[in-house]
Amino acid sequence: MECEYCGELVKYNFGDFLYETPFWIIFLAPNQSNLGTCVIALKRKDRFLNALYPEEWIDFTKIVDDLEFSLKEAFNATMFNWGSLMNSFYLEGTPEPHLHWHFIPRYDHDVEFQGEVFTDPFFGYMRPRPPQEISNDLREKIAEDILYHLKK
Repeated sequence: MECEYCGELVKYNFGDFLYETPFWIIFLAPNQSNLGTCVIALKRKDRFLNALYPEEWIDFTKIVDDLEFSLKEAFNATMFNWGSLMNSFYLEGTPEPHLHWHFIPRYDHDVEFQGEVFTDPFFGYMRPRPPQEISNDLREKIAEDILYHLKK
């Protein structure tokens, strides 16, 4: 991780560094119960969406386009949920809030990847799911596939 912001963002456990843009850092999320789930964190300290500068919004729209394209190509994702949920940052013992987005691909079908089957039993619904345990090797392969399919 070469970015000066990555070291500080590690304390939030956003996941494994994937890539960065001028204003955002993209991580492969720790929980892969929905294959390809990512976290997109702002590269500066702020808490609220209304504090984003126009150029940060423009950069974010490119990330939306790139990630959605990549996950359709890599894993045939059906649709995508995006959310900026800050609730847990206000629980006792959590780090100071840092603006970030959750990118959650959704699937109306099972996906087999590297011998592992990923299911989305609550497709069409927002229901929490426990983390799907996967190996570090599989995490690396997921990250490689996402990066390979990003728009060039």
